[in-house]
Amino acid sequence: MIPDSLRQLLDATQGQREAEWQGRRVLLFNADWGELAVSLQGAQVLHYLSAPEAGRTTGAPSVSGTEDGWLWVTPTPQTLPGTIRGGIPVCWPWFADESPDGRGPMHGTARQAEWRLDGVDEEDEGVEVHLSPTTRLDEQLAPRVMIHASARRLHVELITEHHGETPVKLTAALHSYLSVSHTHQCRVEGLVGARYLDKRQDFSEAHQQGELGVRGPLDRIYESNRPLVLDDGTRRLKIAKQGSDSTVVWHPDAELPGDTPADIGHRFLCVEAACTRVDPVWLVPGAQHLLATTLTREDMPQ
Repeated sequence: MIPDSLRQLLDATQGQREAEWQGRRVLLFNADWGELAVSLQGAQVLHYLSAPEAGRTTGAPSVSGTEDGWLWVTPTPQTLPGTIRGGIPVCWPWFADESPDGRGPMHGTARQAEWRLDGVDEEDEGVEVHLSPTTRLDEQLAPRVMIHASARRLHVELITEHHGETPVKLTAALHSYLSVSHTHQCRVEGLVGARYLDKRQDFSEAHQQGELGVRGPLDRIYESNRPLVLDDGTRRLKIAKQGSDSTVVWHPDAELPGDTPADIGHRFLCVEAACTRVDPVWLVPGAQHLLATTLTREDMPQ
């Protein structure tokens, strides 16, 4: 779901423009193929909606009350230099609290950093956006992000290049907050039999029995590279990925963080493409790693 203030900015957009939202610079796209909003803090996708779902005709603005997007964003994000909860945060160069010295910020430095727009490739059926940090975030590693949005899918890539001289261990995630009708109505299909670590039970190990339903707080790292389907009773969203053998599924249930209003706290579920302690990436000098996630509607034409 999309905050009203961001919805208003998109409705006032024709084509592409830059605006300010919650103190951050955001890139807005409202075109024949659909809508996209990206924060330049963290190279974070905030919103995506395909034109067929919005029921729009060519060049028409969104209609209030129609489908409001595939991603969830809090309307009350932290003030700067804090981060925005929701969309697809880029967790890099470590996931969660796995910084090498144990003292870095949660989920790495990329999500708080300012990013620059390196290029926009527009086409009839979508747009491709290229971003890189404005400052150096690591002594040896350099990230960049590519976002491709079209009338059929949203695809996000996090590319890490090694420009140093010694091997480096990397963990990362594309921390997708997926918009749902209600978390307790959700089922995640495709994880049957997968081994997982339960972060709420001191990383105890178990195996998934049957399809995953969400009935309470959940924080698990699944050892899986399979494509998944998220079914919330109203929409079936296909989730594919590359460069990842960890799938993180998270929702705090009633234990909501302070930047999440209680009345919308059950409107999201995080299903993340990640490289975690289960599958850390060792990069050697000159190498690169691609972590990607792709979202498509199961009932939309490919």
